[in-house]
Amino acid sequence: MSVNLKGRSFLTLADFTEEEVRYLLDLAKELKTKRRAGVRGNLLAGKDILLLFEKTSTRTRSSFELGAAEEGAIVTYVGPGTSQFGKKESVRDSAKVFGRFYDGIEYRGFSQKIVEELAVYSGVPVWNGLTDEDHPTQILSDLMTIEEHLDKPLKDVKVVFVGDIRNNMTYAWMYGAAVMGMRFAAYGPKTLAPDPEALMRAKAIADKTGASIEWGDDEAQLLGADVIYTDIWASMGEEEKIPERVALLTPYRVTEEMFAKTGNPKALFLHCLPAFHDFGTKLAREQMARGLDIREVAEEVFSGPRSVVFDEAENRLHTIKAVMVATLS
Repeated sequence: MSVNLKGRSFLTLADFTEEEVRYLLDLAKELKTKRRAGVRGNLLAGKDILLLFEKTSTRTRSSFELGAAEEGAIVTYVGPGTSQFGKKESVRDSAKVFGRFYDGIEYRGFSQKIVEELAVYSGVPVWNGLTDEDHPTQILSDLMTIEEHLDKPLKDVKVVFVGDIRNNMTYAWMYGAAVMGMRFAAYGPKTLAPDPEALMRAKAIADKTGASIEWGDDEAQLLGADVIYTDIWASMGEEEKIPERVALLTPYRVTEEMFAKTGNPKALFLHCLPAFHDFGTKLAREQMARGLDIREVAEEVFSGPRSVVFDEAENRLHTIKAVMVATLS
């Protein structure tokens, strides 16, 4: 089947079919090969791209900015607090202005409704660089990394997300796994249960693709995992919840003992980053001085042979570039 994504927005993987996601992954692999050969392209030549950030970023900003530039686009970065967006000017009005200036818009911020409103009123492709409810560009990178390191089709892969299972990464993974027909389990405390609407949406897709979407606090969820995935215990803007989350999530710290419960000696470790795996960060040291160990993954796992987190981080560039090229050129 021919896939044409030109003019489409990329707001959530739930909007896409397996064939469309496969097209993006294959394109990302081609772009990665080209870059490693030292070839700079012109697939976005003549395009003007806005990067609109209401939250800070490392990998997402770098991937969009560098990816666009390497294919010939011109990029404008608008950072947190540097414009009237959503303050003196409504999202709708700003979107209409941006649509007159730019060929594509990336948004990283808070509510999913904001990125959806940008897509409705700008009239150009809009890409979700992270919201409180979703993080689809991260999942594309994760899928690409899994395919690079596991010798089995995605439909045979089981991913277990561990820890805070009601965050944007859990929901993004539920949608991605559902679309690609994968097995997905969220393993965490019942007090952090996934949002019922997000779960229902993912299961509705899974019913059509043959995917399996589960969640629970039973460590049996780990059995047969090909990938254990986690994220920091307190997301952006939730720092005041750190004491509560440490008490709740310490049993879900990813360790080699947890991997042993998968029954799979070849299971991989993935993480969207940044990660607390040692005390090399100011925040980790400050919290430890208060008696709070915020590490969601043990150093032996994060820096060990199971970990593919830096391949995963690199693949953000190639998959994000693929999204821009597919929807603009």
